[in-house]
Amino acid sequence: MVEARITVNGKSTPISPAAPRTTVLDFLRERGLTGTKEGCAEGECGACSVLVARPGVNKPTDWVAVNACLVPVAALDGQEIVTSEGLATPGEAGTPPTLHPVQEEMAVRGGSQCGYCTPGFVCSMAAEYYRPDRCAHADTDADTGADAADGHGTEHGPNGFDLHALSGNLCRCTGYRPIRDAAFAVGAPAEDDPLAQRREQSPPEPVTTEYAQGDSVFVRPGTLAETVRLLRERPDAVVVAGSTDWGVEVNIRSRRADCVVAVDRLPELRELRVESDHIEIGAAQTLTEIERRLDGSVPLLAELFPQFASRLIRNSATLGGNLGTGSPIGDSPPVLLALEASLVLADADGERVVPLADYFTGYRQSVRRPGELIRAVRVPLPLSPVTAFHKIAKRRFDDISSVAVAFALDIEDGIVRKARIGLGGVAATPIRALATEAALEGRPWVTETVEAAAQVLRAQGTPMSDHRASADYRAAMLGRSLLKLHAQTTEAVSS
Repeated sequence: MVEARITVNGKSTPISPAAPRTTVLDFLRERGLTGTKEGCAEGECGACSVLVARPGVNKPTDWVAVNACLVPVAALDGQEIVTSEGLATPGEAGTPPTLHPVQEEMAVRGGSQCGYCTPGFVCSMAAEYYRPDRCAHADTDADTGADAADGHGTEHGPNGFDLHALSGNLCRCTGYRPIRDAAFAVGAPAEDDPLAQRREQSPPEPVTTEYAQGDSVFVRPGTLAETVRLLRERPDAVVVAGSTDWGVEVNIRSRRADCVVAVDRLPELRELRVESDHIEIGAAQTLTEIERRLDGSVPLLAELFPQFASRLIRNSATLGGNLGTGSPIGDSPPVLLALEASLVLADADGERVVPLADYFTGYRQSVRRPGELIRAVRVPLPLSPVTAFHKIAKRRFDDISSVAVAFALDIEDGIVRKARIGLGGVAATPIRALATEAALEGRPWVTETVEAAAQVLRAQGTPMSDHRASADYRAAMLGRSLLKLHAQTTEAVSS
């Protein structure tokens, strides 16, 4: 068996004797790389972020920031990472290292206060610094991030830096202004920058892994066929992709598994194909990869992605994982229900296609059988032209929804020809608002119709009261959401 190893800051390092459940964060700190910090252990603060070399969208390799507190180090067998310590250029004997341009700007502009969060910000900022399609915008104000054409805050600097790249990084000293100043001040990578040059080379190939310590084992099969055979033999195995959910279970709830099976690098789960009648999205592609590869061609998904957790989470999270957990408050199910998506489920006996509307059977339960996994999500074409995703939460970004509503409507000559509405957070499972759809279809898209349908929508599901929202509030938000959509579409037509 080939020894499991990971390349850290250019140096190949054996993973042993770390336990299979050991996170990248703990692995690094145990080896003296203490710039990587634990702030929350559940992917919400970004103090632990590191850079990983991943298959690129516009270049062979992208430097992607991920939460080291969630990813098992065994999941990076054969992979390559860079920590905050690895960004600086080592000095000659007796001389200090030369700071990376991102580190330099953070220092001179006062972006580091207590310093605890700084390495995480630096790594997330470095990922955006190396984004291949980042380019300067001469019409953006450096102080406000406002576009000169309309005066609205775009949250993009004149250097093309997207501040959303730092979502998921928390500064408890509230030093966001100087951090933003540093982000908007960095230039383009120098031609001899080794990490910029690294983008032109292929990323590390996925390796087959079987890493065992004691009674627990982490396995990465090489093919889908091997994976489903293993799952038949080990129906108790936990299947992971980005580990953004399982990592929290391990860290916060002390969950353990004798066998963890990784599917994040399976080629069969990483395809994105556009056919004549549907789009097929591999279940193990990260949300960031899907967002960039679709490039807005599915507007409802494009509206979902910026509201789904943080960029750090989206760099690891997958649609397969979000659907596999069966959570009633996951953000993707309402959108995919509105899109009439289906799931391609695979096991050792073959594949079957299940409409997402028939997939959920109860709280965190589904029709997925033991040994079966989600291979892909299929979105039928053509797409409905009128779409919207309304996420009601306490924070604008990086929060769990109290209610999520997705709309996909066909409106022709002022008549609603087809309506599909997906709901989250109002029942034990994500649901379609079938009664509301019926109240809209065949009727004119006018205030009277919408107000009547909004009353129907208020009664959909079985909302409950909890610490996020009361049942009455959730019901009220359902009705308001449809009224909001009508107002938005009326404004769009009138303008």
